[in-house]
Amino acid sequence: MELWPAIDLRGGCCVRLQQGDYGRETIFGEDPVKTVNQFINGGSRRLHIVDLEGAKDGAAVQAELIQRMVIAAGVPCQVGGGIRSQEIIESYLEAGVSRLVIGSIAIEQPELFAKLANSFPNTLVLGLDAREGKLASRGWLETSSQQAVDVAVQSADLPLAAIVYTDIARDGMLQGPNLPALEAMVQASPHPVVASGGVANSDDLRAIAATGAAGCIVGRALYDGGLTLSAAIEASNETL
Repeated sequence: MELWPAIDLRGGCCVRLQQGDYGRETIFGEDPVKTVNQFINGGSRRLHIVDLEGAKDGAAVQAELIQRMVIAAGVPCQVGGGIRSQEIIESYLEAGVSRLVIGSIAIEQPELFAKLANSFPNTLVLGLDAREGKLASRGWLETSSQQAVDVAVQSADLPLAAIVYTDIARDGMLQGPNLPALEAMVQASPHPVVASGGVANSDDLRAIAATGAAGCIVGRALYDGGLTLSAAIEASNETL
């Protein structure tokens, strides 16, 4: 299973939110490039980077910082937050980003998302962020009536790189993943599913791997010290 250490950006800092609430923010570092180097030196093979301001505002707010992070990383980087046009996709790809997570337009403009997915095959990741199964968008500030599993099924024929499935209620809470919902997503989609939200320890990672998930994004547990990067790599069956 692929391990994706997460770096969330806001105001140029490395932060974590609880349940996607912008009012419940913890700053873990004022130099995200330093955080990148720490993960890479610790053995990480890939990184998941989120522009939180971009997710809310619909623009590539942290694009310059993210480019510096990608250059410093030297490993595949997955970026999400505010990616809502072909121009933004192209600019990130030119900056060296490996793949891009798109959520809001996939929910609000499915025809545009399908067009973009076909224009950039095996590059876009469908971001499905759910509250009680229902999808949220625009930095998780809005909740739709659509079910996450239904959108995954509707996207089955698109040439996607993966699906990132996040249970918002678990995100940043260190209370364990929503395994039944994750397993349902894995069974519903032909695409690789990357789990996100709730990981607190190595047992959580092993449980996620047992669902058949292709990868897992881990954030707060790595920053709070409850889970070391080396232990996370081992539990994911990756090697240093």
